[in-house]
Order: sequence, then C-alpha cells, then structure tokens
Amino acid sequence: MNNIFNIVSDLNIRDGETRRMDCPSCYGVKTFTATNNMGKLMWNCYKAGCDLSGGARVRLSVDDIRNSLAPHAQRQQKEEFFLPEFIVSHSNEVKPFRDQYGLDEDEVELMYDVRDHRVVFPICHSGKIIDATGRALGKRLPKWKRYGKSDLPYVHGCGTVAVVVEDCVSAAVVGSNVYVGVAVLGTSLSESHKRYLSQFSTAIIALDPDATPKAMKFFKELRGYVDSVRVMNLQDDLKYRNPTDLENLDQHRSIMYGIRTD
Repeated sequence: MNNIFNIVSDLNIRDGETRRMDCPSCYGVKTFTATNNMGKLMWNCYKAGCDLSGGARVRLSVDDIRNSLAPHAQRQQKEEFFLPEFIVSHSNEVKPFRDQYGLDEDEVELMYDVRDHRVVFPICHSGKIIDATGRALGKRLPKWKRYGKSDLPYVHGCGTVAVVVEDCVSAAVVGSNVYVGVAVLGTSLSESHKRYLSQFSTAIIALDPDATPKAMKFFKELRGYVDSVRVMNLQDDLKYRNPTDLENLDQHRSIMYGIRTD
C-alpha cells in the first residue's frame, strides 16, 4: 500500500487530473490510472485479474481549492447552452412514447424536436438545463442525439442511491425518492460521470443484460469514487419494469444498507 501510494504521490497529480501508466503490480501496459478527486488520490488497475486499487487523502494546493469551489458543471460548460428553437415543450407527439414507458407527465419532463421528430430529455444540473439528448421516434439514425457539448449524465430522482444505467428512459423509470437514475449516455464513464457519482456513498450498476463486461469495467472504475458499488444482473432493461429486476434492485439496496426485509 505505502509503496503504491509513494508511486502515485510522485506523479504530482493536480485536482481533477488523471494519469495513466503501466501497472506497478501486474505490469499491464497502460492499465493503471490514478486520479486526484478534490484531494483524494484514487488508483485502479483495469486489467482482468489484477485487484490493485486504493485511495488516500492528500493536501490540495491553494489553486486547486479555489477551482474546487466552483460548481463542476459551470467549470465544464465554457459556453452557455441554449435549447434550439425547434425543441418545444408540451407536444402531443411525445404522448405515445410517454405512455409506452409509463413516464408520468408531472414527474418526467419530456420535450419534442420538431425538426428531427425526437423526444427530448433535458439534462439539468444545479437547477439549470445544461444540455439535452433526443431519442428518435421513428427509424431515423442516429437513435440518440446529443444537442450540447457537456458530458455530464442525464439524472432523474432525488434518492440517496445512484443507479447507473445506459439510457435516459431507464434512468427516468428507476429515479424516485429512493434512487437517482444516472444515464451515462455512452459506452464509457467520463471523468464528469465519476465526479458526479462521487457524491453518493452507494451505487448500483444496472446495465443492459448483454453488457456484463462493460458493467464490470464500470465497477472497477468507480471503486475509488464511491464507497459501496455493486453490479446487478438484469433479466431485461430497467425501462421495461421487469418485476424480478425491480425486486432485485430493492434487495441490492437492502443488503448495502443492512435493511431487514422480513
């Protein structure tokens, strides 16, 4: 542990930076990463079979502390995002989509892209729309379209447990006063995703049934950011509300929090 800490410390990583190098344990080529997340050094090797991971607190410089005081979304968004004029609210065009997935109009905000015939999920952080992503209602490609430049996730819910999913619909379905659905909207976790998730002490990775390798990769990447991380094996995407999957989700939460269910 001390030896690894010394190796990472010698990299002099500033707040918000990540370094990649050969693993000092298994010697995997460029499989070892170290990150400074607001004074917490975190390191992981992502090579299968290598369990090297850990973390330790370090002192932040004055400049690092000043930068950390600014909301991350504001630091990342150098240009203010404005919804295009062709994206409108309160369109009947999104009603069939809303009904298909049981998305309550009073709980899940959906908009409509008049030009591309897409249902639009606004991405909000700190009470402000910083981006939006649209899902094609027909066979138009690409199926999903990002309108801004932010790589922050789409989130829904106000709970204490983060549920990491792949798409906005699943995040909207699972988000509640217990869970926060966090849609990564891609094939990998960005530094923005990890920083956002670091505010939670508990995270459940619930990706599509055919995405087990990716789920395990997410698990290893989040170990240094979230205290308790579990991978959930789904029978179907969460957006389809499979009763077994929803029951298993609650069981995962109960185990992580030590809640009795009998």
